[in-house]
Amino acid sequence: MGRIVVISTGGTIASRWTGSGFAAEADGREVMATAPLPEGITVEVVDLFSVNSPRLTTAHQLTLLRTVHEVLADPTVDGIVVTHGTDTLEESAFLVDLHHHDPRSVVFTGSQLPMGSAEGDGPGNLYDALLTAATTRGLGVLIAFAGRVHAARGTMKTQAVALDAFADPSRELLGKIGFGKVTVLRSPQRPQALPLPAMPELPPRVDMVMHHADGDPVLLNAAVAAGARGVVLVGTGAGNATPEIVDAVREAVARGVLVALTTRVPAGPVTEIYTHGGAVDLVAAGAVPTGTLRAGQARIAVLSALLASENPVEQARVLRAALSEEDPVLVDA
Repeated sequence: MGRIVVISTGGTIASRWTGSGFAAEADGREVMATAPLPEGITVEVVDLFSVNSPRLTTAHQLTLLRTVHEVLADPTVDGIVVTHGTDTLEESAFLVDLHHHDPRSVVFTGSQLPMGSAEGDGPGNLYDALLTAATTRGLGVLIAFAGRVHAARGTMKTQAVALDAFADPSRELLGKIGFGKVTVLRSPQRPQALPLPAMPELPPRVDMVMHHADGDPVLLNAAVAAGARGVVLVGTGAGNATPEIVDAVREAVARGVLVALTTRVPAGPVTEIYTHGGAVDLVAAGAVPTGTLRAGQARIAVLSALLASENPVEQARVLRAALSEEDPVLVDA
């Protein structure tokens, strides 16, 4: 069915017992040796890095993004699989998706159980990801996990240890994998891809601040004072906080900080319903609502907007365009 390049970045799928816990130590060829290949597929491995995904930095993620583009510059490549730790997989996958304009699929996968586990899920997930990369087109960046196919946009880790680790709480499932076949159930909606960003010498700092009962502006102000060029405010409900936080957002925006507004609720969009510190006031103060994107992916959208321009007005425009689903580029399945 084709030539697939596997980019190995570490994670549980590449982890072994170290005496006190598991750590990503296996290279990509060792990971590939655990899984059967779908018939007709040839595989090449790129060992990019091998780290537990909570340790990933923006520099790691931008290196991965550029590597994906370099691999796809070869027209004989039919697709890409990225093996990745599950903790930050949703962030890296969304970053690649924001900048992905090629019809060939880039499929992220990983595992919840380490290498060598009797009931390990890594080999099956890897097989499914290879099959998905070889047989789908025009769907953007995907996540293949536990027999399911998810669009990168909106998908998040919803289970800490269970094998069915990923879902988009706000949308229907994109596809299923079984009996050697990938069944696509819907067509994802994706805005126009952003240009590939430059590799900055020092990536912009983007922080996340969560609201809660008794929440005040201290942490948001601290992030700005620490040099954050972007902040994701994780509100309550449909995206709400307090009048004091509204004032802090207004001051941050006036200083050129890009502020995005999401919610700590698992499903549903940020919606301008409430005032007195609610989303109505936060958006009026300059915060950009992120729809159904939750904190991790909202942060990636802010990062991409900051990398796209030095102008705060243009950054906000790019962020809104990256979040937009009103005028999407419709993709045929």
